[in-house]
Amino acid sequence: MPNDNAPAQPFRSGALSDPRLPRPDFPAQEQPFPGLAAKMDPLPDHGEVSYRGTGRLTGKRALITGGDSGIGAAAAIAYAREGADVAINYLPDEQDDADSVVAAIEAEGRKAIAIPGDITDEDFCKSLIEQAVSGLGGLDVLVNNAGRQQFCHNLEDLTTESFDATMKTNIYAPFWITRAALPHLDSGASVIITSSVQAFSPSDILFDYAQTKAANVAFAQSLAKQLAPRGIRVNAVCPGPYWTALQISGGQPTEKAAIHGKSQPLGRPGQPVEIAPIYVLLASDEASYITGEYFGSVGGGGL
Repeated sequence: MPNDNAPAQPFRSGALSDPRLPRPDFPAQEQPFPGLAAKMDPLPDHGEVSYRGTGRLTGKRALITGGDSGIGAAAAIAYAREGADVAINYLPDEQDDADSVVAAIEAEGRKAIAIPGDITDEDFCKSLIEQAVSGLGGLDVLVNNAGRQQFCHNLEDLTTESFDATMKTNIYAPFWITRAALPHLDSGASVIITSSVQAFSPSDILFDYAQTKAANVAFAQSLAKQLAPRGIRVNAVCPGPYWTALQISGGQPTEKAAIHGKSQPLGRPGQPVEIAPIYVLLASDEASYITGEYFGSVGGGGL
């Protein structure tokens, strides 16, 4: 599928060290939060060209928060290639990225629903579910992916306002959204939350973010037990260093973003498309005995 924003390397070989996948050092770059993938150098690979679907999600209807770029965009494109209709949520400032993802979904002949809005607002979270269910005609898969990550070197400099924003984005919002979605989820539905390697190996400069990612794992494990009798599965995905706009819009200092993933055994960050198959599996009926689990994808470093 032609896409002006697609990375230069359109296909992956499956080799652990594919030379077409970008490796650090990357150009120094900064963007104001929340950042745009379309302005990154190199451009992330969301699967615009490289993801090949096999119909594993035919007929399913999915809502993905943070679906405009990064891991959320990769999941959205993969879901459409697998036969699902997809609604994405994102901040209004991310409209340009969202437009590209909507175009990619529609290019597969699938329905795309774009729902901009701030998930730190409880009323919007309720409206988000209402809009998604109305636009898709129901809901089978909920992916709580949107996250806030802003580095801070010293605890004394971490403001209550910033701490609160991280908690509301990463902990409150998945609670609000999932609670609103449950009346619309039938047996066979899947709820997925994006956690992080930070849940297990927290960085000193991500004090608040790391705590929320640990909470995301507990979210999946606790809720999975509660919803199992209703036939609804809940799982977490724990990415390591992935090349997304999160990193260059305050998620890491500029000098660290330039070498993001370099210390991993694979020597590079993951491209968003490389984690999309986990989201596909967890959304599919093939994962019928998988619930309450967390799945790492960290480039060899382990959780």
